[in-house]
Amino acid sequence: MKAVTVIGAGLAGSEAALAAANAGVPVTLFEMRPVKMTPAHRSGKFAELVCSNSLGGEGETNAKGLLQAEMRAVGSTVIAAADASRLPAGGALAVEREGFSDHVTRAVRNHPLITVRDEEVTALPEGVTVLATGPLTSEALAEDIARATGTERLAFYDAAAPVIAFDSINMDVAFRAGRYDQPADYINCPMDKEQYAAFYAALEQARSHTPHDWEKLEFFEGCMPIEEIARRGPDTPRFGPMKPRGLTDPRTGRWPYAVVQLRQEDAEGRMWSLVGFQTGLKWGDQKAVVQLIPGLENAEIVRYGVMHRNTYLNAPEVLTETMQLRADPEKLVAGVLAGTEGYLESAATGWLAGLNAARLAQGLEPVCPPQESMLGGLTRYLATANPKNYQPMNTNWALVPEFKVEGRRKLGKREKRPLMFARGYDAFLGWARGVGLNVTERVVPTSEPAPEVPGTAEPVGA
Repeated sequence: MKAVTVIGAGLAGSEAALAAANAGVPVTLFEMRPVKMTPAHRSGKFAELVCSNSLGGEGETNAKGLLQAEMRAVGSTVIAAADASRLPAGGALAVEREGFSDHVTRAVRNHPLITVRDEEVTALPEGVTVLATGPLTSEALAEDIARATGTERLAFYDAAAPVIAFDSINMDVAFRAGRYDQPADYINCPMDKEQYAAFYAALEQARSHTPHDWEKLEFFEGCMPIEEIARRGPDTPRFGPMKPRGLTDPRTGRWPYAVVQLRQEDAEGRMWSLVGFQTGLKWGDQKAVVQLIPGLENAEIVRYGVMHRNTYLNAPEVLTETMQLRADPEKLVAGVLAGTEGYLESAATGWLAGLNAARLAQGLEPVCPPQESMLGGLTRYLATANPKNYQPMNTNWALVPEFKVEGRRKLGKREKRPLMFARGYDAFLGWARGVGLNVTERVVPTSEPAPEVPGTAEPVGA
């Protein structure tokens, strides 16, 4: 039996290494941090979260909820870590960052079949290999991957939101609430029309990241910096991340003109991040803009938003639905490098790549979940999407077949999606059992999830 090499110990790589090792195959996992750091990471821990701390909305009406359930069923360590470090976030699965990374790091380093090597890989190794180097793949390895695939790699920019110290938030102005009477897991900073106009004017004037000549600013729609959203027009932010719908200001009894939400970042509630406020603004300008938000006049920013360059492959040109490179089937790709967007998607594709790497090492055929499942829908999209101007894809209901009932009127979303959830989940369980995997029973949150909003990386109120 061959061994498996995994490069990268982010969410995708950690999940891939564990999936292969849990299948009984020895794994060597390479991670260049902390020997060589990236512009976005702060530690050498595995599965470090550098952008949001949310793995998306939960529940049977949410596409990410289905993918979470599928991953729980096959024993995903990333989902187990998220459940163990969960923070209150209404209908979303948000986590305490340090505890989450610690959980994954321990699971990987303590596995008897995984050998961790803290060093950079600059060229593709021989044999069965999972490439999970993430959005900040080192230049040398990225060039070798481009040569191996015979295609141009793409780049876009990603940004993280600033994090605020709780004791610097003015709770005489801000208020706790969830949208439409959901649990009050968010801090909300309301704006009237005049305050919003002043905020928008400052955001327009703020200085942002200036790219080098060789960089092309190509933002992914699902993680657009707030300053880029604002460039699309003065009302765009308040119909996007600053949408006030469903949030009643207790001081007025009405919805504000616009609102900025903050989500809990740590278990003690000492740090809160601005929801949907990914940014690449220069730090001085960033502070000035944040402190124009009512309730954040004296905000202490404990971590500024940062922008970094992401690298990914044109998945439809180079990947199969089993996460293998068409040009070299012994090489598998997972996570952002494979053309996905989102923590959950990275972990899920990492799990499938790790499973298939183990099967290749054991002389078995690679497999792919059924298209009715969310993971199967996602991986088929990666392999079959239009390669022209390809951008990374995150989980959504359009990835799976439409649900129709013969002889009935067209179903609404709230009727249809729980049925799609059940269909996809049952198909996934049947497939998993059919390929010899142990599965657990479904675990679904009982609370009503936050509604999904097309074109956003996270649900409203998350």
